[in-house]
Amino acid sequence: MADTGDKKPNANAKVKVKHGGGGGKKKEVKKETGLGLTKKKDENFGDWYSEVVVFGEMIEYYDISGCYILRPWTMAIWETMQAFFDAEIKKMKIKNCYFPLFVSPAVLEKEKDHIEGFAPEVAWVTKSGKSELEVPIAIRPTSETVMYPYYSKWIRGHRDLPLKLNQWCNVVRWEFSNPTPFIRSREFLWQEGHTAFATKEEADKEVLDILELYRRIYEEYLAIPVVKGKKSENEKFAGGLYTTSVEAFVPNTGRGVQGATSHCLGQNFAKMFDITFENEKGEKAMIWQNSWAYSTRTIGVMVMVHGDDKGLVLPPKVASIQAIVIPVPFKDADTQAIFDACLKTVEELSEAGFRVEADLRDNYSPGWKYSHWELKGVPLRIEIGPKDMEKKQVRCVRRDNSAKVDIPVVDLVKEVKDMFDKIQQNLYDVAKQKRDASIQVAKTWDEFSVALSEKKLILAPWCDEQAVEEDVKARTKGEIGAAKSLCSPFDQPELPEGTLCFASGKPAKKWTYWGRSY
Repeated sequence: MADTGDKKPNANAKVKVKHGGGGGKKKEVKKETGLGLTKKKDENFGDWYSEVVVFGEMIEYYDISGCYILRPWTMAIWETMQAFFDAEIKKMKIKNCYFPLFVSPAVLEKEKDHIEGFAPEVAWVTKSGKSELEVPIAIRPTSETVMYPYYSKWIRGHRDLPLKLNQWCNVVRWEFSNPTPFIRSREFLWQEGHTAFATKEEADKEVLDILELYRRIYEEYLAIPVVKGKKSENEKFAGGLYTTSVEAFVPNTGRGVQGATSHCLGQNFAKMFDITFENEKGEKAMIWQNSWAYSTRTIGVMVMVHGDDKGLVLPPKVASIQAIVIPVPFKDADTQAIFDACLKTVEELSEAGFRVEADLRDNYSPGWKYSHWELKGVPLRIEIGPKDMEKKQVRCVRRDNSAKVDIPVVDLVKEVKDMFDKIQQNLYDVAKQKRDASIQVAKTWDEFSVALSEKKLILAPWCDEQAVEEDVKARTKGEIGAAKSLCSPFDQPELPEGTLCFASGKPAKKWTYWGRSY
């Protein structure tokens, strides 16, 4: 596995930003950034990623391994996605709630398959002060067993259905291997929806409706292409009926990423927690349930896919600051007039609804500021100097492709909006081109092995047998991790009659994506 673990970047590689001047001494204007990344994305992905998330001020390492401080630059992105998703699920009449963080052992262990899937990751509270607790208390790894005893209490008749709840919260999963900021951490933020229906048809429809919202988060907001599909029996949610997911791919590491999941739990949990209702005929019936979630993992995928050797590259739709305005005063220029022009530009764009700020710090050179905001991934840089003022224009520099263009001040709002749209689309197009170039069709084991060694996203015909998937894992196990099925895409290519499974030689039933994953 590409090691993106808890390696803290060299703090000395970053020069701390100092604000303001001081005293009566002549102010020293810093020209060297001292902020450049020391690692290259193509050469040392793990260390590059660790540097980007820290130097880009997304996270700070914490003194407990696998836990990270999410800084404002990260939280602004999370809040943008949250605002979109929350509004959409409210249109679906899903209501927000909050359940406690703690779970009793008796409840947690009620659903055997479910707890077996999570048991190694469950963190336990065993002491209060210096006293041992008589009964240890678990910290939720997910909330099915926390919530469903109360669904049993609240659901009595068909008029109580559907019951559709969501909560925005944190969960704890005590990962032991390769903690990676955003991708695998011991505590993370997410939303988790838990819904109950009278019929399987209603549950099935919601699974796909929610999955479509997850696709939109990735493709429309984060500019990351994903595949919608169904997980294998081995990879589905523990205790569930079936799992659907959106799967992303990181070409640099050749690894898939489970982007978000939407599960149909069937009636299994309803049986375990006795969640029944009286239907319209007066008969006792069992409910159908779903659960679905996406987490701060989304942000890590965005960094991995779009980031470059200069730092973060943020899509305009989620960037905390969409454009940064930087004054470029030459010697003997009217600095105040340039500052005023910068502030006027900020005001005009802000009134048009864009997230824009000016960097007027006078103890840093324009070049230093360029590097600083490139590292933080701001989509657009707007430069204003004396010549720009004379010509009544501003210079715009795109973060995604470094393209420079001078635009008349009179057309500022229209041109900037157009530029944001183009940046957003270009980020998606480039990511899709790289993802698509990584897809390799493999019809035999030899072809599969070669593609895996070349870090490909492999599309292969499969017999859909659990034992065969286990065999694939066993045969590919190594230092960098085993290959597994990622998903069987809903959009299935034609499967000619007589096609055989790449791994077993038995008749193939479907096309499935395979690869190593995070």
